[in-house]
Amino acid sequence: MTTVTAIVLAGGQSKRMGPDKALVLREGVPMLQRVYRVAVECGVPVAVMTPWRDRYREILPPDCRWLEENLPGKGPLVALAQGMAQLESDWVWLLACDLPQLDAAILRGWIDRLPSLSASTLACVPQQPRGWEPLCGFYRREARSPLDEFLATGGRSFQQWLPRIEVAPIPVGEPEARMLHNCNTPED
Repeated sequence: MTTVTAIVLAGGQSKRMGPDKALVLREGVPMLQRVYRVAVECGVPVAVMTPWRDRYREILPPDCRWLEENLPGKGPLVALAQGMAQLESDWVWLLACDLPQLDAAILRGWIDRLPSLSASTLACVPQQPRGWEPLCGFYRREARSPLDEFLATGGRSFQQWLPRIEVAPIPVGEPEARMLHNCNTPED
């Protein structure tokens, strides 16, 4: 049976947003809490990676699993590598905390697709005309070695790393594009 664990990233600096975007309310609910709940609704274990556990404890369940972010501020690609090192699942589902419009029905369909992918496929990521949407993507455990090699060369960009591995693109139509809209500024 294919195992999947979601990692919700909550370690960004929120420079464009101003206040901590994980705590920004969307329909009265902090964005981090919304993303966490949708991942749980998808039926997979969920962990939160952040250097600020105490900041978020009150908005997440007491049994929330926390992952250590040993190199905060180094970006989501480094966070993915750190998270993969702390998990045993076949796939890591990486989620940004600023995706308040996630749709569990669409996401469960993506999760259900993972067992049918070839063993050589190391990632399954939504792809739009402007590029990959890596912060709602799935990464096979075996992707860790090529990821570590890329990071060792100074690489920090998903858009540069993903073309180096075999990726199964997830087609993005209008409902998926709306779902993948992230909130970077107060206007979003």
